[in-house]
Amino acid sequence: MSMRTLGIDTSNYTTSAAVFDGRDGYNAGRLLEVRPGELGLRQSDALFQHVKHLPERFAELRAAGWLDGLAAVGASTRPRAVEGSYMPCFLAGASQGQVLSQVLGVPFYAFSHQQGHLAAAAWSAGRLDLLDRPFLAWHLSGGTTELLRVEPEEDGVAVRAEILGGTSDISAGQLIDRTGVLLGLSFPAGKEVEKLSRQAQKREYYKVKVKDLTFSLSGMENKVRQMVQRGEEPAEVAWFAQETVCRVVQACTKAAMEAYPGLPVLCSGGVASNGRLKELLRQNCGALFAQPQFSTDNAMGTAVLTWRALERGKRL
Repeated sequence: MSMRTLGIDTSNYTTSAAVFDGRDGYNAGRLLEVRPGELGLRQSDALFQHVKHLPERFAELRAAGWLDGLAAVGASTRPRAVEGSYMPCFLAGASQGQVLSQVLGVPFYAFSHQQGHLAAAAWSAGRLDLLDRPFLAWHLSGGTTELLRVEPEEDGVAVRAEILGGTSDISAGQLIDRTGVLLGLSFPAGKEVEKLSRQAQKREYYKVKVKDLTFSLSGMENKVRQMVQRGEEPAEVAWFAQETVCRVVQACTKAAMEAYPGLPVLCSGGVASNGRLKELLRQNCGALFAQPQFSTDNAMGTAVLTWRALERGKRL
Protein backbone atom coordinates (compact mmCIF):
# COMPACT_ATOMS: atom_id res chain seq x y z
CA MET A 1 0.00 0.00 0.00
CA SER A 2 1.32 3.47 -0.89
CA MET A 3 1.90 6.07 1.79
CA ARG A 4 -1.30 7.85 2.81
CA THR A 5 -1.86 11.15 4.58
CA LEU A 6 -5.00 12.46 6.28
CA GLY A 7 -6.19 16.05 5.97
CA ILE A 8 -8.92 17.78 8.00
CA ASP A 9 -10.62 21.09 7.20
CA THR A 10 -13.38 22.67 9.27
CA SER A 11 -14.30 25.89 7.52
CA ASN A 12 -17.26 28.10 8.36
CA TYR A 13 -19.53 26.14 5.99
CA THR A 14 -18.10 22.65 5.43
CA THR A 15 -16.82 19.76 7.55
CA SER A 16 -14.36 17.65 5.58
CA ALA A 17 -11.71 14.97 5.95
CA ALA A 18 -9.64 13.57 3.09
CA VAL A 19 -6.90 11.05 2.40
CA PHE A 20 -4.22 11.37 -0.31
CA ASP A 21 -1.75 8.70 -1.42
CA GLY A 22 0.51 10.71 -3.72
CA ARG A 23 -1.66 10.20 -6.78
CA ASP A 24 -5.30 9.66 -5.86
CA GLY A 25 -7.47 10.66 -2.94
CA TYR A 26 -10.89 10.69 -1.38
CA ASN A 27 -12.65 13.64 0.23
CA ALA A 28 -15.56 13.18 2.63
CA GLY A 29 -17.35 16.49 3.09
CA ARG A 30 -20.65 17.83 4.37
CA LEU A 31 -22.11 21.32 4.28
CA LEU A 32 -23.09 22.83 7.60
CA GLU A 33 -26.76 23.57 8.13
CA VAL A 34 -27.91 27.18 7.78
CA ARG A 35 -31.47 28.10 8.77
CA PRO A 36 -33.72 29.21 5.88
CA GLY A 37 -33.47 32.95 5.20
CA GLU A 38 -30.24 33.40 7.17
CA LEU A 39 -26.98 34.60 5.59
CA GLY A 40 -24.51 32.47 7.49
CA LEU A 41 -23.52 30.89 10.78
CA ARG A 42 -22.16 32.16 14.06
CA GLN A 43 -18.77 30.70 14.89
CA SER A 44 -20.16 28.91 17.94
CA ASP A 45 -22.79 27.19 15.79
CA ALA A 46 -20.24 26.22 13.15
CA LEU A 47 -17.88 24.81 15.77
CA PHE A 48 -20.69 22.76 17.32
CA GLN A 49 -21.69 21.31 13.96
CA HIS A 50 -18.08 20.39 13.09
CA VAL A 51 -17.65 18.49 16.35
CA LYS A 52 -20.91 16.69 15.61
CA HIS A 53 -20.15 15.87 11.94
CA LEU A 54 -16.46 14.89 12.01
CA PRO A 55 -17.08 11.30 13.23
CA GLU A 56 -19.40 10.81 10.24
CA ARG A 57 -16.70 12.00 7.85
CA PHE A 58 -14.21 9.50 9.27
CA ALA A 59 -16.82 6.75 9.06
CA GLU A 60 -17.22 7.56 5.36
CA LEU A 61 -13.46 7.35 4.82
CA ARG A 62 -13.35 4.03 6.67
CA ALA A 63 -16.23 2.60 4.64
CA ALA A 64 -14.46 3.63 1.42
CA GLY A 65 -11.29 1.87 2.57
CA TRP A 66 -9.11 4.95 2.94
CA LEU A 67 -8.13 4.96 6.63
CA ASP A 68 -5.52 2.17 6.59
CA GLY A 69 -1.81 2.96 6.56
CA LEU A 70 -1.95 6.62 7.54
CA ALA A 71 1.57 8.03 7.78
CA ALA A 72 0.80 11.63 8.79
CA VAL A 73 -2.07 13.92 9.75
CA GLY A 74 -2.60 17.52 8.70
CA ALA A 75 -5.25 20.13 9.41
CA SER A 76 -6.27 23.64 8.44
CA THR A 77 -5.68 25.64 11.61
CA ARG A 78 -6.47 29.20 10.42
CA PRO A 79 -7.91 31.05 7.41
CA ARG A 80 -4.63 32.41 5.99
CA ALA A 81 -0.94 31.87 6.60
CA VAL A 82 -0.42 35.35 8.05
CA GLU A 83 0.02 36.66 11.58
CA GLY A 84 -3.24 37.21 13.43
CA SER A 85 -5.36 35.05 11.13
CA TYR A 86 -7.82 33.19 13.34
CA MET A 87 -11.29 31.68 13.25
CA PRO A 88 -12.66 29.46 16.05
CA CYS A 89 -14.26 26.91 13.71
CA PHE A 90 -10.81 25.63 12.69
CA LEU A 91 -10.22 24.50 16.27
CA ALA A 92 -12.43 21.46 15.65
CA GLY A 93 -10.25 20.02 12.90
CA ALA A 94 -6.97 21.19 14.40
CA SER A 95 -7.62 19.59 17.80
CA GLN A 96 -8.85 16.30 16.36
CA GLY A 97 -5.91 16.20 13.97
CA GLN A 98 -3.40 16.65 16.79
CA VAL A 99 -5.11 13.96 18.88
CA LEU A 100 -5.07 11.52 15.96
CA SER A 101 -1.38 12.14 15.29
CA GLN A 102 -0.61 11.34 18.93
CA VAL A 103 -2.76 8.19 18.93
CA LEU A 104 -1.29 6.94 15.64
CA GLY A 105 2.25 8.02 16.49
CA VAL A 106 2.64 9.94 13.23
CA PRO A 107 3.62 13.56 12.45
CA PHE A 108 1.11 16.42 12.52
CA TYR A 109 1.34 19.31 10.06
CA ALA A 110 -0.60 22.59 10.23
CA PHE A 111 -1.62 24.59 7.17
CA SER A 112 -4.00 27.43 6.40
CA HIS A 113 -7.41 27.04 4.79
CA GLN A 114 -6.26 29.17 1.87
CA GLN A 115 -3.13 27.06 1.32
CA GLY A 116 -5.39 24.01 1.20
CA HIS A 117 -7.67 25.64 -1.38
CA LEU A 118 -4.70 26.41 -3.64
CA ALA A 119 -3.24 22.92 -3.31
CA ALA A 120 -6.59 21.24 -4.00
CA ALA A 121 -7.09 23.44 -7.05
CA ALA A 122 -3.61 22.75 -8.41
CA TRP A 123 -3.89 18.99 -7.86
CA SER A 124 -7.39 18.62 -9.28
CA ALA A 125 -6.44 20.73 -12.31
CA GLY A 126 -3.61 18.28 -12.95
CA ARG A 127 -1.00 20.95 -12.23
CA LEU A 128 0.49 20.12 -8.85
CA ASP A 129 3.75 21.46 -10.33
CA LEU A 130 2.35 24.99 -9.89
CA LEU A 131 3.10 24.74 -6.16
CA ASP A 132 6.80 24.75 -7.04
CA ARG A 133 6.80 28.03 -8.98
CA PRO A 134 5.23 31.51 -8.83
CA PHE A 135 1.69 31.89 -10.17
CA LEU A 136 -1.36 34.13 -9.92
CA ALA A 137 -4.43 32.83 -8.13
CA TRP A 138 -7.97 33.78 -7.25
CA HIS A 139 -9.46 32.72 -3.94
CA LEU A 140 -13.15 33.25 -4.65
CA SER A 141 -15.50 32.15 -1.91
CA GLY A 142 -18.36 33.18 0.33
CA GLY A 143 -15.99 35.14 2.54
CA THR A 144 -13.02 35.91 0.30
CA THR A 145 -12.40 37.52 -3.06
CA GLU A 146 -8.64 37.90 -3.25
CA LEU A 147 -6.27 38.07 -6.18
CA LEU A 148 -2.97 36.57 -5.08
CA ARG A 149 0.59 36.24 -6.21
CA VAL A 150 1.66 32.84 -4.95
CA GLU A 151 5.14 31.37 -4.55
CA PRO A 152 6.65 28.35 -2.77
CA GLU A 153 7.63 28.68 0.88
CA GLU A 154 11.29 28.17 1.72
CA ASP A 155 10.77 24.53 2.74
CA GLY A 156 9.17 23.74 -0.62
CA VAL A 157 6.04 22.20 0.90
CA ALA A 158 3.27 24.79 0.98
CA VAL A 159 2.94 28.22 -0.60
CA ARG A 160 2.75 31.78 0.60
CA ALA A 161 0.40 34.29 -0.94
CA GLU A 162 0.69 38.03 -1.37
CA ILE A 163 -2.61 39.85 -1.86
CA LEU A 164 -2.48 41.89 -5.05
CA GLY A 165 -6.10 42.93 -5.15
CA GLY A 166 -9.70 41.77 -5.11
CA THR A 167 -12.72 43.34 -3.46
CA SER A 168 -12.55 46.28 -1.09
CA ASP A 169 -15.82 45.34 0.62
CA ILE A 170 -18.17 42.38 0.21
CA SER A 171 -16.92 39.24 -1.54
CA ALA A 172 -18.15 37.82 -4.83
CA GLY A 173 -19.69 34.93 -2.93
CA GLN A 174 -21.51 37.28 -0.57
CA LEU A 175 -23.06 39.19 -3.47
CA ILE A 176 -24.24 35.97 -5.12
CA ASP A 177 -25.47 34.43 -1.86
CA ARG A 178 -27.32 37.59 -0.83
CA THR A 179 -28.87 37.78 -4.28
CA GLY A 180 -30.04 34.19 -3.88
CA VAL A 181 -31.57 34.83 -0.46
CA LEU A 182 -33.39 37.92 -1.82
CA LEU A 183 -34.82 35.64 -4.51
CA GLY A 184 -35.93 33.06 -1.95
CA LEU A 185 -33.20 30.54 -2.74
CA SER A 186 -31.42 28.47 -0.08
CA PHE A 187 -28.06 29.53 1.40
CA PRO A 188 -25.38 29.13 0.14
CA ALA A 189 -27.00 30.01 -3.16
CA GLY A 190 -24.25 29.80 -5.79
CA LYS A 191 -25.47 26.72 -7.65
CA GLU A 192 -29.11 27.80 -7.63
CA VAL A 193 -28.28 31.33 -8.80
CA GLU A 194 -26.23 29.89 -11.67
CA LYS A 195 -29.05 27.54 -12.68
CA LEU A 196 -31.64 30.33 -12.53
CA SER A 197 -29.44 32.73 -14.52
CA ARG A 198 -29.51 30.43 -17.56
CA GLN A 199 -33.18 31.36 -18.05
CA ALA A 200 -32.40 35.08 -18.43
CA GLN A 201 -33.32 36.79 -21.72
CA LYS A 202 -32.07 40.40 -21.38
CA ARG A 203 -28.75 39.35 -19.80
CA GLU A 204 -27.66 42.75 -18.53
CA TYR A 205 -24.73 43.44 -16.20
CA TYR A 206 -22.85 46.37 -14.69
CA LYS A 207 -19.26 47.18 -15.66
CA VAL A 208 -17.58 47.60 -12.28
CA LYS A 209 -14.44 49.75 -12.32
CA VAL A 210 -11.09 48.18 -11.45
CA LYS A 211 -8.39 50.37 -9.94
CA ASP A 212 -5.01 49.00 -8.81
CA LEU A 213 -6.43 45.46 -9.13
CA THR A 214 -9.16 46.33 -6.61
CA PHE A 215 -12.93 46.77 -7.03
CA SER A 216 -16.08 47.25 -4.96
CA LEU A 217 -19.23 45.10 -5.04
CA SER A 218 -21.33 46.68 -2.26
CA GLY A 219 -23.04 49.00 -4.77
CA MET A 220 -24.04 45.94 -6.78
CA GLU A 221 -25.88 44.56 -3.77
CA ASN A 222 -27.95 47.75 -3.68
CA LYS A 223 -28.66 47.46 -7.41
CA VAL A 224 -29.79 43.84 -6.98
CA ARG A 225 -32.08 44.83 -4.13
CA GLN A 226 -33.61 47.58 -6.29
CA MET A 227 -34.16 45.11 -9.14
CA VAL A 228 -36.02 42.76 -6.80
CA GLN A 229 -38.13 45.64 -5.44
CA ARG A 230 -39.02 46.70 -9.00
CA GLY A 231 -40.29 43.19 -9.67
CA GLU A 232 -37.63 42.22 -12.23
CA GLU A 233 -37.72 38.59 -13.33
CA PRO A 234 -35.68 36.43 -10.89
CA ALA A 235 -33.63 34.98 -13.76
CA GLU A 236 -32.60 38.49 -14.88
CA VAL A 237 -31.60 39.41 -11.32
CA ALA A 238 -29.56 36.21 -10.99
CA TRP A 239 -27.83 36.85 -14.33
CA PHE A 240 -27.08 40.48 -13.41
CA ALA A 241 -25.36 39.54 -10.15
CA GLN A 242 -23.45 36.60 -11.59
CA GLU A 243 -22.38 38.27 -14.83
CA THR A 244 -21.29 41.43 -13.03
CA VAL A 245 -19.02 39.32 -10.81
CA CYS A 246 -17.67 37.29 -13.73
CA ARG A 247 -16.90 40.35 -15.85
CA VAL A 248 -15.09 42.28 -13.15
CA VAL A 249 -13.03 39.23 -12.16
CA GLN A 250 -12.10 38.82 -15.81
CA ALA A 251 -11.10 42.49 -16.12
CA CYS A 252 -9.03 42.29 -12.95
CA THR A 253 -7.35 39.09 -14.15
CA LYS A 254 -6.36 40.68 -17.45
CA ALA A 255 -4.89 43.67 -15.61
CA ALA A 256 -2.89 41.35 -13.35
CA MET A 257 -1.57 39.36 -16.29
CA GLU A 258 -0.29 42.59 -17.82
CA ALA A 259 1.36 43.61 -14.55
CA TYR A 260 2.85 40.15 -13.95
CA PRO A 261 3.50 38.71 -17.42
CA GLY A 262 4.15 35.02 -17.88
CA LEU A 263 2.50 33.78 -14.70
CA PRO A 264 -0.27 31.17 -15.01
CA VAL A 265 -3.64 31.87 -13.34
CA LEU A 266 -5.27 29.33 -11.02
CA CYS A 267 -8.81 29.75 -9.67
CA SER A 268 -9.93 28.25 -6.36
CA GLY A 269 -12.79 28.62 -3.90
CA GLY A 270 -16.50 27.89 -4.19
CA VAL A 271 -17.29 30.71 -6.63
CA ALA A 272 -14.64 29.26 -8.97
CA SER A 273 -16.99 26.34 -9.64
CA ASN A 274 -19.32 28.71 -11.53
CA GLY A 275 -19.67 27.60 -15.15
CA ARG A 276 -19.97 31.10 -16.60
CA LEU A 277 -16.81 32.27 -14.82
CA LYS A 278 -14.91 29.25 -16.17
CA GLU A 279 -16.11 29.98 -19.68
CA LEU A 280 -14.93 33.60 -19.63
CA LEU A 281 -11.61 33.12 -17.85
CA ARG A 282 -10.58 30.02 -19.80
CA GLN A 283 -11.32 31.64 -23.16
CA ASN A 284 -9.91 35.08 -22.42
CA CYS A 285 -7.22 34.50 -19.79
CA GLY A 286 -6.21 30.84 -20.20
CA ALA A 287 -7.04 30.32 -16.51
CA LEU A 288 -6.86 26.94 -14.79
CA PHE A 289 -9.68 25.74 -12.55
CA ALA A 290 -10.08 23.16 -9.85
CA GLN A 291 -12.52 20.34 -10.55
CA PRO A 292 -15.94 21.40 -9.20
CA GLN A 293 -15.85 19.13 -6.14
CA PHE A 294 -12.46 20.57 -5.20
CA SER A 295 -13.39 24.23 -5.82
CA THR A 296 -15.63 24.40 -2.76
CA ASP A 297 -14.24 23.94 0.75
CA ASN A 298 -12.60 20.54 1.11
CA ALA A 299 -9.79 18.79 2.98
CA MET A 300 -8.02 17.35 -0.07
CA GLY A 301 -5.59 20.24 -0.38
CA THR A 302 -4.59 19.83 3.26
CA ALA A 303 -4.04 16.11 2.68
CA VAL A 304 -1.92 16.90 -0.40
CA LEU A 305 0.23 19.40 1.51
CA THR A 306 0.61 16.92 4.37
CA TRP A 307 1.84 14.32 1.87
CA ARG A 308 4.34 16.82 0.44
CA ALA A 309 5.56 17.66 3.94
CA LEU A 310 6.07 14.01 4.78
CA GLU A 311 7.84 13.35 1.51
CA ARG A 312 10.22 16.25 2.07
CA GLY A 313 10.86 15.09 5.61
CA LYS A 314 11.79 11.67 4.28
CA ARG A 315 14.20 13.16 1.77
CA LEU A 316 15.91 15.07 4.55
